[in-house]
Amino acid sequence: MSSEQFQAAHDSIYITGRLLLQSLQEIRATREGEGDDTKALQRIENDITKALYALKEQKYQVAVIAPQNADKNTFLNALMGADILPSEAEASTVCRTDIRHIDSGQVPRFLEYREGNRQPVAIASGDAVEIQQKFQERTHYIRNHHNPDNTIRFKIEHPIEAISTLSSLAGFTLTDLPVQNERESTPTTDQKQIILEALKISDVILFILNDSDFQNESISGFLKKIIDNYRKILAVNQSKVFFVINEIEPKPDTDADVPEVIEIWKQKLFGLGFSNPIIYSASSKKGLLAKLIQSSTATSSHTKEFVQVFLGNYIEETEEGEFRVPQPIEIAPKVLKDSGIPVIQEIVLQRIIQNSGWNLLNGVLAELNKAAKVIEDSLNTSLMNWEIKTESIQKKGDSQSLEPPINEAIVTLENQLDHLANEPQKQEADPDRIVAILKERKAQLNEYMNELTSIRKSLDSWKPVQTIR
Repeated sequence: MSSEQFQAAHDSIYITGRLLLQSLQEIRATREGEGDDTKALQRIENDITKALYALKEQKYQVAVIAPQNADKNTFLNALMGADILPSEAEASTVCRTDIRHIDSGQVPRFLEYREGNRQPVAIASGDAVEIQQKFQERTHYIRNHHNPDNTIRFKIEHPIEAISTLSSLAGFTLTDLPVQNERESTPTTDQKQIILEALKISDVILFILNDSDFQNESISGFLKKIIDNYRKILAVNQSKVFFVINEIEPKPDTDADVPEVIEIWKQKLFGLGFSNPIIYSASSKKGLLAKLIQSSTATSSHTKEFVQVFLGNYIEETEEGEFRVPQPIEIAPKVLKDSGIPVIQEIVLQRIIQNSGWNLLNGVLAELNKAAKVIEDSLNTSLMNWEIKTESIQKKGDSQSLEPPINEAIVTLENQLDHLANEPQKQEADPDRIVAILKERKAQLNEYMNELTSIRKSLDSWKPVQTIR
């Protein structure tokens, strides 16, 4: 299932669910007006409401793990399409940091959660430069002063460009995990538990490594510690684990191209205990700068860096044999593609959609189908009752037409008494009109049920294949 198909199915389920809910509410109101017990309908209404809430509020988490100096923050910035996190030389991870997607119209915020406090402290908001500066300041302060405020988590609320067109993934969060204590060789017990819980609920786990550290023994040690500490959870979630080799370049002492370099990394990771590592290459800096230029949010320093570092690789030769230097905005789409970031984004989204996303749609659809059946049964019962009542009234009218005329004075008196008795009450409903309304509602319900059937067929055709490892 592509992200576009997922979005379309998500929208169809939500719209049909809202129509079902409205139909059920109208039926319940009518039944209550007739004095019927509607507790069963109320329960179904609650179930639909919960299902639609889950559809909109479902959380999707991508855990990001990296050793120091892997350019992890640049990679995260590239996914966001914003220069929010400072470079790791300025501020490496000191605590878990959640980057939560918000709509582009909302105000970005940098929040800090502290032990013993349920509500976060707002550190900065609005401006990306201010958020980056405050993030850097707080990171340095916590590290240098041994965390006097007992900070346990950072949270950045900011639009994530990677899912900007997918409202179905509005609950998307990038979680940067501090897998190694900055001052200790191994994580503390609390850190290990935090990381373990995060890995359990994550839909995707990304390891970010820098290609320049291929021969760095500390990286091997870092990965070994990860395996030792989280062996069980990684084994269970092996299909969710991906490796991103950042700023990958062929080794200077070989003629190997990028695929060959990836194969070398694969052998290294296999030797460290990852049985079938899935590896992608990326140039995070390329991806970030290209996105900034495309969105017209690049500063002069961003543009200058883009020109100095990457523009030379995209100089064009004209038919006349002259060389032309293109404008950054012209080549930004190609540079973004060459960065590898779009491929990684799509792989992450596909894994989320094929597992958590499909399961969510399947569960909500099952609730709506159950509700539709209840609504159908209720409509059929009401329709049958009112058709019987209509038939009874018609028979009564026919029999009355055969009776001898009654004294007009008596009839007048009876009509006046009936009027006085019923004056405070509503006029008696017209059975024929109610039957017509019920038939119209049933026709609408059939349309909704046909839509649900169509969605079910689509979901079944996209059902993830369960692999046995």
